[in-house]
Amino acid sequence: MAVAEKKAGAKAPKARGEAVDAAKPRRRRTKVEQRADKMEQILDAAEYLFSVHGLYGVTLKDVAQRVGVHHTLLNYYFTDKKSLFDAVIARRAGVTIAYRMEALDKYDAETKGQPTVEGALRAFLNTDLDLYSQGGENWKNYGALGAQVSNTPYGAELFDLHFDPLVLRLIGLLKKALPDCAEEDIFWGYHFVTGALMLTLARTGRINRLSGGLCDSDDFEAVKDRMASFMAAGFLNICKPGAARPAL
Repeated sequence: MAVAEKKAGAKAPKARGEAVDAAKPRRRRTKVEQRADKMEQILDAAEYLFSVHGLYGVTLKDVAQRVGVHHTLLNYYFTDKKSLFDAVIARRAGVTIAYRMEALDKYDAETKGQPTVEGALRAFLNTDLDLYSQGGENWKNYGALGAQVSNTPYGAELFDLHFDPLVLRLIGLLKKALPDCAEEDIFWGYHFVTGALMLTLARTGRINRLSGGLCDSDDFEAVKDRMASFMAAGFLNICKPGAARPAL
């Protein structure tokens, strides 16, 4: 065998840059970075547990156990369970609000102030559904948590705090699209929209069983194809001029 010929199994020499990189010591993470990472772990764990068991079914010890730390560490970050719960809700609220507000503003500009009901609803709903379907399991946990707490007095207060400006932006577009509609009918219409959205985010699997597998509660694309159109038809029906309300 020739001297120049490589021996079988011999490793190729490292490139010059590789050798330099290997020699560099890894930068140690700062205390701020370590604290931020630990905070994310705590919020992720709490988000999952709250989404399954609710506010009152979870203790700080439960969260600490899921993270793998002593429960006294949580008291360093949060004064009590409600402050942790509030932080879980607030963390992703800002993200979904920003995305949807941007989508509504963009749609309003594109339509030059002449939106349609379905177009406004798609900007509001589809942007949110994309976050939950494409953002990974943590976002789905957040959606399930939101669906659960929106039906409780304390959760509703948090939703008032975070989401009212976004909802009122949508209401403003719907008023433009339905200038002759009674204001109370637009608010009732939104009430029905948010109910359907929360049920979707809950991902209970009930529609899977009811439909014998034809539908899947995790299929957010199927929801996107249908929800805005369905809800727009409802708005248009209850907002017809002189629409009669059936006597009870």
